[in-house]
Amino acid sequence: MRLRTCFLGLLALFVTGKCSYSPEPDQQRTLPPGWVSLGRVDSEEELSLTFALRQQNVKRLSELVQAVSDPGSPHYGKYLTLEDVAELVRPSPLTLRTVQKWLLAAGARNCHSVTTQDFLTCWLSVRQAELLLSGAEFHRYVGGPAESHVIRSPRPYQLPKALAPHVDFVGGLHRFPPTSSLRQRPEPQVSGTVGLHLGVTPSVIRQRYNLTAQDVGSGTTNNSQACAQFLEQYFHDSDLAEFMRLFGGNFAHQASVARVVGQQGRGRAGIEASLDVEYLMSAGANISTWVYSSPGRHESQEPFLQWLLLLSNESALPHVHTVSYGDDEDSLSSVYIHRVNTELMKAAARGLTLLFASGDSGAGCWSVSGRHQFRPSFPASSPYVTTVGGTSFQNPFRVTSEIVDYISGGGFSNVFPQPSYQEEAVAQFLSSSPHLPPSSYFNASGRAYPDVAALSDGYWVVSNSVPIPWVSGTSASTPVFGGVLSLINEHRILNGRPPLGFLNPRLYQQRGAGLFDVTHGCHASCLNEEVQGQGFCSGPGWDPVTGWGTPNFPALLKTLINP
Repeated sequence: MRLRTCFLGLLALFVTGKCSYSPEPDQQRTLPPGWVSLGRVDSEEELSLTFALRQQNVKRLSELVQAVSDPGSPHYGKYLTLEDVAELVRPSPLTLRTVQKWLLAAGARNCHSVTTQDFLTCWLSVRQAELLLSGAEFHRYVGGPAESHVIRSPRPYQLPKALAPHVDFVGGLHRFPPTSSLRQRPEPQVSGTVGLHLGVTPSVIRQRYNLTAQDVGSGTTNNSQACAQFLEQYFHDSDLAEFMRLFGGNFAHQASVARVVGQQGRGRAGIEASLDVEYLMSAGANISTWVYSSPGRHESQEPFLQWLLLLSNESALPHVHTVSYGDDEDSLSSVYIHRVNTELMKAAARGLTLLFASGDSGAGCWSVSGRHQFRPSFPASSPYVTTVGGTSFQNPFRVTSEIVDYISGGGFSNVFPQPSYQEEAVAQFLSSSPHLPPSSYFNASGRAYPDVAALSDGYWVVSNSVPIPWVSGTSASTPVFGGVLSLINEHRILNGRPPLGFLNPRLYQQRGAGLFDVTHGCHASCLNEEVQGQGFCSGPGWDPVTGWGTPNFPALLKTLINP
């Protein structure tokens, strides 16, 4: 009866704040380092806010992902179309009607949905938004490497209780744009240069991972790959052309991006944006490449959320997507993190391979009630993505076997339970590793990551017409692994097979076949007496530092070409 009373008073609710609830009480709202407030936003200024509407049949969607991704299933490779997904998850007519009436009454305008109808983006004035979202108070902030401007609320927002069954969260209030953890390391010192390389280039990658000059796209398929960028960073076509001129002479390649989705700024190129494009297009050579450039087209938009909306609104997408984005799990609200996970599930159901960087903080570290714990990263910890860790050469100047890059992100989720596809591999690691950290530092029953790895140390990148050496991070390993999978998709498509889709069930079933196992080294963690800066250590088989290992292209192709 109380809910009915609240609903009848819907128009008054966003004014009085009665009968309200907070959708994201656990969302971190502290200002990230490097950001400062410029004060309240004028009440007549326009905002673009995104409303995440409650979906239907999420459990059924999860079952379908398993069916289309498991090689033992009769439905393996029979991916859903965007329209199939929309039919499944589309909010109920009651949800659509209730939310639209609520927004209309508040004065929202220019509302746009997506094909799946589970997101609604609307424009409101600041005054209208603050009335609608009780408690919100919009401020303008400036920060980040590019001195970007964003509009966010330092205070939590509330919604009418009548909307609790209909709205998951409202995007554009709290989460700040991510920052890059990419770094330039000092050049290692060495005497003499005979038979040595001076940093990682496409030819070094191709030599280490056994890619020949013939291992390139055929140019005859509809195969494509993509990278996504959220850092207010851009690549320049001229940098890509110069990079290929310097480093792409030994293999057929494309020297320009096929399609940019979103806005490409006119400012200086960013090293991370340049790196993503240059190494995706040199590892996945001669394959059509898209770039999602999503800085957030308006100050109140969240770049990563905008990318998810694009995926839900385009029926023909590249088969492989590489993303170098992550947040600490604990900084995100529970409702947001689970909803984003469902969006990643939707992509898996459609046969998209999503690769996320595992992060550059090793096991991470934070203090909970005065005790240290490791700090997992998301979306790296999502059960529906393939997460890529990082390695270094044993000898930094020779193409040798690989060891752990100490920055390689990895660990166990505190949010998502361990998916069945990895239970055996994780149990094997936990029972056999001689260097396990204390059990209080990690959730041994959580989703464990990364799944795979590639070189992440000492890359050459061309940015703003300048070749830059010794660039390091899992932002480098992720596009390299993505490019390798695109080459395998090329062979599968030429053989009449579907693309690989969500790789993890198959990857774990095959126990790392086709990958170089990385068995030496540990990654970083808490600098305290108990663990002394050491997180997990790699060993034979899967481990939460380098996953199953790094690609050996001919062997991996043989493993993944059929069925």
